[in-house]
Amino acid sequence: MASTRQKSVNSRPAYTSSGFTLLEVLIALTIISLSLGALISTSGSQANSAGYLKQKSIAHWVAMNEFTQLQIEQEFPGKGDTKGSTEMAGIEWYWTRTVKETEDEDSRQVELKIYLDEDRESSLTRLIGYLSRPAATLTPQP
Repeated sequence: MASTRQKSVNSRPAYTSSGFTLLEVLIALTIISLSLGALISTSGSQANSAGYLKQKSIAHWVAMNEFTQLQIEQEFPGKGDTKGSTEMAGIEWYWTRTVKETEDEDSRQVELKIYLDEDRESSLTRLIGYLSRPAATLTPQP
């Protein structure tokens, strides 16, 4: 008597899929890494922008202080360029002041440019204001 065994055509056990395939996991990791890279890049550029805005704000304060100093001295400035420096917020700021005549002989245009470098190659801010001759020395009008 020969025993006849029948072999099943599908000899693998039937498993139900309940996880992710390796390909799905790799695609998800790629998407996450690209997203995090973009986020880090954006954060870095925002930090640089914040630093630049801080420098521009302080440079404007330096210009305002220099202009205010001219007003306090109550001396009528002569025409021409003047270079100087001042310290604010622990940083040495370099400035150039240009004084020009105006149509009114009792007033002058004052332009202040503020720089971080002593070579004065790239200004951070520029302020233009007008000073009038102190009251005691005004030219009489005909």
